Parts: sequence; structure tokens; C-alpha cells
Amino acid sequence: MKSDSDPGFVDPGFSFSWRIRVYWEDTDAGGVVYHAGYLRFLERARSEWMRAIGLGQDAIRRSHGVVFVVRGLEIAYDKPARLDDELDASVRVVRLRAASIDIAQAVQRVADGVTLARAQVRVACVDGDAFVPRRIPPAIAATIQQGRPA
Repeated sequence: MKSDSDPGFVDPGFSFSWRIRVYWEDTDAGGVVYHAGYLRFLERARSEWMRAIGLGQDAIRRSHGVVFVVRGLEIAYDKPARLDDELDASVRVVRLRAASIDIAQAVQRVADGVTLARAQVRVACVDGDAFVPRRIPPAIAATIQQGRPA
């Protein structure tokens, strides 16, 4: 059980969401979002979350020499999203580890609040050149821990 004395603990009340519209290019011939489309929605939400807390990915690479990559992902598709749906893709940090971040994500339809997909994502910190694991730099870890710019 995690507690706020645990250095990996992140406030479970903190979450971020990014609004997305389903375009024709996101759908299959039946007008339903193709399964890989959800991965793009989730990626965009994670990138925008990082930007919102002051951690632009290119700036991190230039200033700290690290990048974040998806190490693992488990996704469940509950209901279909369709052409022109407005969606919210959410990001909630579950656990901050020495070299990775565990993130819970969901995609909900705005019109009725129905959850369409849920994902558990592990994002790893790696060297920007060699792509080998690296500890998350302390300043970046502190920003993630606080959920806002340091």
C-alpha cells in the first residue's frame, strides 16, 4: 500500500485531460475508431500533460539528455468511439519510480461521460542518445511528483 511517506507516492486526486475530436482519419470503414487510434489519443494526452507541467519533451532531451518512451502498455476497449465524437483522454500518475512512471489513462466520450477505453502505461526514462535506462533527473521527478511546474 502506498502512502504519502513513500517517495514514489503521487496524489491520486491529480489528473489531467486533453480534449480530442474523432476525425475520419481515426476511423475504419464503419466509422468506428480503429483500435490503434486510441494509442495516438493516449500519447497526445501524455505529451500535453508533460507540456502543461512544464516538461516539454524536446526541452527535456536538450537540457537533461533523457527522453521518455513507452515500456509497456495494457489497454481495454470498453465501447466504440465514432466519427465526430468529442473525447477526453485523461492522465493520472499512479507511481513514480527511479527510472519509470506508471500512468493510468482513460478515454471518455464527452457527451455522456462513458468510458470507452482504459490503459495502464509504464513510461521509461532513457538516455536520449543510447536509449538505455536512466534515472529520472531529480528536477523532473520533483515536477512530476507535484503535478505542476517546479
